Amino acid sequence: MSSLPRRAKVKVQTAEPKDEFSSLSELSSASEEDDKDDSAWEPQKKVPRNPRQPVRKESKPKRVPRAKKNALQISDGSEGVAVTEVLNSSVAVTDDALEDRKNKSVTVQTLKTAKTKRKNSAQSPSAPKTKKLKVEETNEASSVRSESHSTEAPSTSTLWAGACKKEEDEDDCAFGQPPLKTMKTETSQGQPERTLANASDTTEEMEMSWDIVQVLSERTNIEPWVCANIIRLFNDDNTIPFIVRYRKELINNLDADYLREVQQTLEELRAVAKKVRSTIQKIKKEGKMSECLLRALLNCKSFEELEHVSAPYKTGSKGTKAQRARQLGLEEAARTLLENPGVLNLLSYVRPNVKGLSALQDIETGVQHILADMIAKDRETLDFIRKLCQNRYISIQSSLAKVSSKKVNEKDVDKFHLYQNFSCNIRNIQHHQILAINRGENLKILTVKVNIPDGVKNEFCRWCIQNRWRPRRFARPELMKILHNSVDDSFKRLIYPLLCREFRAKLTSDAEKESVMMFGRNLRQLLLTSPVPGRTLMGVDPGYRHGCKLAIISPTSQILHTDVVYLHGGRGFQEAEKIKRLLLNFNCSTVVIGNGTACRETEAYFADLIMKNYFAPLDVVYCIVSEAGASIYSVSPEANKEMPGLDPNLRSAVSIARRVQDPLAELVKIEPKHIGVGMYQHDVSPTLLKATLDSVVEECVSFVGVDINICSEVLLRHIAGLNANRAKNIIEWREKNGPFINREQLKKVKGLGPKSFQQCAGFIRINQEYIRKLCSSQQTGSAGPNLGVAVTSPAGAEVTANEKPGKKKSKTAANVALKPDPLDQTCIHPESYSIATRFLSFIGGILCEIGKPEMQQKIKSFVEKEGIEKTAERLQTTVHTLQIIIDGLSQPESFDFRTDFVKPDFKRSIVSLKDLQIGTVLTGKVENATLFGIFVDIGVGTAGLIPIRNITEAKLSKTKKRRSLGLGPGERVEVQVLNVDAARSRITLDLLRVL
Repeated sequence: MSSLPRRAKVKVQTAEPKDEFSSLSELSSASEEDDKDDSAWEPQKKVPRNPRQPVRKESKPKRVPRAKKNALQISDGSEGVAVTEVLNSSVAVTDDALEDRKNKSVTVQTLKTAKTKRKNSAQSPSAPKTKKLKVEETNEASSVRSESHSTEAPSTSTLWAGACKKEEDEDDCAFGQPPLKTMKTETSQGQPERTLANASDTTEEMEMSWDIVQVLSERTNIEPWVCANIIRLFNDDNTIPFIVRYRKELINNLDADYLREVQQTLEELRAVAKKVRSTIQKIKKEGKMSECLLRALLNCKSFEELEHVSAPYKTGSKGTKAQRARQLGLEEAARTLLENPGVLNLLSYVRPNVKGLSALQDIETGVQHILADMIAKDRETLDFIRKLCQNRYISIQSSLAKVSSKKVNEKDVDKFHLYQNFSCNIRNIQHHQILAINRGENLKILTVKVNIPDGVKNEFCRWCIQNRWRPRRFARPELMKILHNSVDDSFKRLIYPLLCREFRAKLTSDAEKESVMMFGRNLRQLLLTSPVPGRTLMGVDPGYRHGCKLAIISPTSQILHTDVVYLHGGRGFQEAEKIKRLLLNFNCSTVVIGNGTACRETEAYFADLIMKNYFAPLDVVYCIVSEAGASIYSVSPEANKEMPGLDPNLRSAVSIARRVQDPLAELVKIEPKHIGVGMYQHDVSPTLLKATLDSVVEECVSFVGVDINICSEVLLRHIAGLNANRAKNIIEWREKNGPFINREQLKKVKGLGPKSFQQCAGFIRINQEYIRKLCSSQQTGSAGPNLGVAVTSPAGAEVTANEKPGKKKSKTAANVALKPDPLDQTCIHPESYSIATRFLSFIGGILCEIGKPEMQQKIKSFVEKEGIEKTAERLQTTVHTLQIIIDGLSQPESFDFRTDFVKPDFKRSIVSLKDLQIGTVLTGKVENATLFGIFVDIGVGTAGLIPIRNITEAKLSKTKKRRSLGLGPGERVEVQVLNVDAARSRITLDLLRVL
């Protein structure tokens, strides 16, 4: 991984236009037809993002003079020019000769860059000329190589943290924008090989006129220096779990959810920049590019803006009204009206035999269309109207569609009765309301529009006439009337539809993001449910006709017995004896019931037997668990591989039981969207949903950690830095060579390079007790795989456990001798092992005391005496890194932070809906969280709803007082019944407190 560069300095050399109106007149408007369909907005239709087409191999072009090249070049003026790289590689100008210029002077850099670009750039002779951008690149941060366990060097986080806030002002304004503070940073350890941009990208990439760090900071409300660090970290292929745990000081302690939001926003900006580049290349190829159009395209920060600017230039466009007027030669008249209206004579443009010029009225209409187009594409004008709308009451309204009753089911129409006459300020509307309105509109049930008050239009028109578009000289009344009509037409036909599209796209985008983030928070809460180890469990998949499927699993998740019982066909009494015999034979006292079909009846059946003490002497309890996704998993290839020969219906019972024993290990086998803890998941972007949920699964699995010698391939593939192929290679290596002795052996696995090792090493555990038993068994001569494990003899000398007696120890055998490292069982990253060793020497501890009370006491005494900040300074590391080391040394071997989370709610009795009364206080478990409220299982078969307005910060525990007031699935709460609607099976609750 190379040193991380600063943000680029971009200087623009553009010729001043003859006047502002002539340059503006070169733009064409978006769709300007009077047809209302042109401004229709459909929430489901996404802006297509076509993948980059492969570049065809062409013959080497003839060398052309530098002045005719269209690619970004280095100007050879008198000023010293260097080449700098921008933080965002996909937006920045790339350089194919970057590696060759590392140790060269600035002059050599410039020459080589220009030479390389001359070789790689292929420009059509017919392409229009564009102004060159001068780019400066400096490489100051030096690369730091990975260091071994024995070397004492400051950690990666130390190298970056020392400079992450050092910002210096530079004149690196992009296209006249204010300068942004940047920072010098050092690179990190454990870096992969540098990935250079493709040669085809070198000539296609160009600078946007906005700075990606600044825009990212504005949209996410995060400090620029943090955004800069995040971009660098993502550019270096760091994963979110690795950044959140081991690079905290670089991201200012942001949590994983915030980091995901920043990543999504960053990807959106990069997608916009990529789309802008492809649009520019397409328009250039057609020979329609102008300086003003290029400037407008480079100003686009969203797909809506890009669509507005580029719509007239799409292939197959029939042309706008302004374009047709320009083709008739009326552009000069429009410019004259603004610059020198006194000399304008519209009658001179009349041509009786030409359509569109046959009468004075046609001339006035054509000039009006050109002026309306100029107004609608002017950046200052659009900024003014957007700012004006921010301070006014803009509402979104929905009503019942006129044709809905004929084509749509009446039941579907009733679902949207809340939105059949709905109006709300766009600043106050809730996210779930936006998603509901969009769904109704897609089903043709609702009609939606954005209402902008007339006061906005009047003030906008007055500002245009009196300020921005006021003629430079006196204009006759008839000309002023044309100008008034142009402003009015521009707002009504062009600007208003643009604003509506922008408002609705922004509302929908925010609602989708919040819905996905809510899904992610619910999924995390469910995955981190506290496991119930050490119990024999009976899983029950309820059913009527086909019976209830039973599966009994051991404390180690092994299948002990499977069966089918028929509890609801009048044979319940006969089957009770069978169930009792199974529970007694396997000493099982915990029953896990899936919440699917016949769950309520099955729960009542077991509750009745428990109340009668039927299973004595066993004290049997039961719990209800979500079976969402169990049926899909039971017929999957993964389940067939794990449980070959077992009936799929019985596999679902096994899955239900394992969800209580180890929720994380079982739920990762199921595609996250099938777990059923989201809201409007079918109305949001599938790509965004999948990326977020996969990231949450990776975060949970990584933070919990896996024992690499016993974990499954499915669980391993969700570790940060690993994927399906790498996980498969690790399992194959383990089966071939035996258990892993230390983390360093991971480097021997095929496909696991330095970067992958850096990302995954801290989340992989090696159980030292297992390794000690293995070494002991091999030392006593027991059979085992050829591991080459180094064990210590009583005399203290290391010997190889698999060395056969009577044979001379070969050189190869000596080289493969491995020594277990107790630090491999902790959350400490290998890059910090040297710091951990020095810290142990400070406190007088030894490795064999990790996790024991003696180590905890030594650390506590030392930190209280010296202070953690002073200790971190002595160790030349950061407080965050030192805290991870302290946690790793203090936590016992079997530590699992999920024990602090909620456990399943075991019950012995049942309550029915008819037993509820208003004012009754109950305890329940959160089943699902949405943007409008929390659904709580209170044990009556129907989940009650706590409206979002009843969830206040005062009612939440201190650990929940964060940016989201939402509760997660699995949390236990105390609630009070506010209303019971038995006919509609609806229960309204009030939150009293979180248990």
